[in-house]
Amino acid sequence: MTENGVLLFFIDGLGIGQRSENNPLAQIADIEPLANFQNENNKIIFDGILIPTNPRLGVQGRPQSASGQTTILTGVNAPKLLGFHKQGFPNKTLREVITENSIFLQLRLKNIEPNTFANAYTPQFFEQIPRWKSATTCALEAADVPFRRLPDLLGRKAVFHDFTNESLRQKGFDVPLFSPSDAAEILADLTENHCFTLYEHFITDKIGHDQNFDWAEKHLPLLAEFIRQILQKIDLEKTTFILTSDHGNIEDLSIRNHTLNDVPTIVWGRKKRETAGWIKDLTDITPTIMSLLNS
Repeated sequence: MTENGVLLFFIDGLGIGQRSENNPLAQIADIEPLANFQNENNKIIFDGILIPTNPRLGVQGRPQSASGQTTILTGVNAPKLLGFHKQGFPNKTLREVITENSIFLQLRLKNIEPNTFANAYTPQFFEQIPRWKSATTCALEAADVPFRRLPDLLGRKAVFHDFTNESLRQKGFDVPLFSPSDAAEILADLTENHCFTLYEHFITDKIGHDQNFDWAEKHLPLLAEFIRQILQKIDLEKTTFILTSDHGNIEDLSIRNHTLNDVPTIVWGRKKRETAGWIKDLTDITPTIMSLLNS
């Protein structure tokens, strides 16, 4: 059990869009807090604070996953360093940035431990050659943070990126179906026992690229319930819960591309007002977490 902690809940492809028929975040019922950031004046459940956050970082073009996630997990302006927004997986330059600046490494060097990535990896990830590595995977390896695997998920010590496990079951894995409450309980337990806990969810980005409103209508209420359940189960007196994204996508299903929109960063819990004041763009996420865990 840690004295104070931070939970970073990363949602890929979640932007702040306009209220329109092409924006499922504005059309689908019962998806608070994912609906409330359509209007900055709306109150966020559990007394959260919304910070519209710049993912463009002074670089022309549409924000992309590799450079945006590298920025979130290091505090380095990766698009500015490259001169462009990098899609997909980090290239050699970004991998070097992560190796030297990973938030997990920064925390380890400050003796702020233990820290963890809550997501479970499948056996196939370790068998692939070549192995395509996300920014998160590179960030873990930079600090030798152990990977969580399917036995951890079965032991309720990990959550899959699809927190219900439905996609795993469709692929033939013998794993239980989790409710949002089940997954939230697991993530809350991990948060209770680690200084820093990262959870990553990217089905939202897939929905955006597929322009699939029906999928959004099925998935977003589950994701919103997962977040609400986490907020009920963690200790907000000693935990700072930060939700953020790397770029927009799902908020405009009229296009397959990422958007130029700001992304929502929402902060709940310990020192939320100070935290909200520190964040303006994606370069501020890692320094903010370091400040929270140093205090």
